[in-house]
Amino acid sequence: MRKYIKFILLFLFAVFILWFFGRNLDWGAVIVSLKKADPLYLTLAFIGICIGYFLRAVRWRVLLAPITESRLRDLFATTTVGFAAILIVGRAGEIVRPMWLPMRDRRVRPSSALVTIFVERVFDLASLIAFFSISLIWFRTPVGHESEFASIKNVGNLMIVAVVAGFVGLFIYHRYSVPIIKFFAALTDRKFIPVRLRDLFLGLMESLAKSLDILKSPREIFWVTFWTAALWLSIAIPTWLVLLAFGLQMSFLDSTFVMGVASLGSLVPTPGGAAGAFHAATAGSLIILGVDREQAVAISIVMHLIYFVPAMVFGLYYLFRGDISIERFRSLLSSENAEREIESDSPDFEPEV
Repeated sequence: MRKYIKFILLFLFAVFILWFFGRNLDWGAVIVSLKKADPLYLTLAFIGICIGYFLRAVRWRVLLAPITESRLRDLFATTTVGFAAILIVGRAGEIVRPMWLPMRDRRVRPSSALVTIFVERVFDLASLIAFFSISLIWFRTPVGHESEFASIKNVGNLMIVAVVAGFVGLFIYHRYSVPIIKFFAALTDRKFIPVRLRDLFLGLMESLAKSLDILKSPREIFWVTFWTAALWLSIAIPTWLVLLAFGLQMSFLDSTFVMGVASLGSLVPTPGGAAGAFHAATAGSLIILGVDREQAVAISIVMHLIYFVPAMVFGLYYLFRGDISIERFRSLLSSENAEREIESDSPDFEPEV
């Protein structure tokens, strides 16, 4: 019941954002702008995003390498299904990926898949900030939008601090993982702490330590960084192509600014792939760049579809080809079920000596 109440509340929040942002729009002008979009540019953008999902799978394989072998086709299928779930229910759909992959490839444990997704998010954030920061260096703030740009820049600075702190924390944890895990093993060895919860927590800590073995190898760090940069380039270029499709003569740096703000909006956990928040953030960044409001909204609608429709197409293909039932897919969206899946693959924890 809590799950459904949470979904309804987030859905209503998304509806409120969409209503608030579009309450005074000329929707006729929005539709006219949509009709003028160049299909060639949009097709190229669609292909670029498809390549991006493949690059996510390649990087995921590199991150899993210190823990276990994995098949690229299974990683690609899982990635697209996971992002299809995000489009349906919002960020809660992230839990599908670590649950789905072990069903396709028994060598991968749910806990291993989960912690590698956490690590890839750190690299994603670092790469996004790099693109975003570079665009801000040469970005010329349009007259009249100084306050909005200052707020965005402050958020960017906070993100930089968070990423640096995150990487420092990961390096420290990897280097001292054994004593840290032993400390928490002793700390949580209490009667009032459920044994299953303790084993789950310590098992995830152990899996995270193993996944961070990539930090031992400069070669693996290079490849994770390389594929992450390639991934975000495969998002930035389609973003630029969407802007060109609407006849906007903007530079590639302008598109990275739009991509950065749009990505911030996509972090809001509303259903429909951050529906409402994504559109408001994307359109707002375009308005700062001097685009009229109706055209900015039209672009945000198309950009949201370009980002997520490829995952939906591939995700539905893998979903309906019989790899897994619809009912099983629904159960994967349950955080309670996810806890059981991760717990079931985690043996009773015994800290290393």
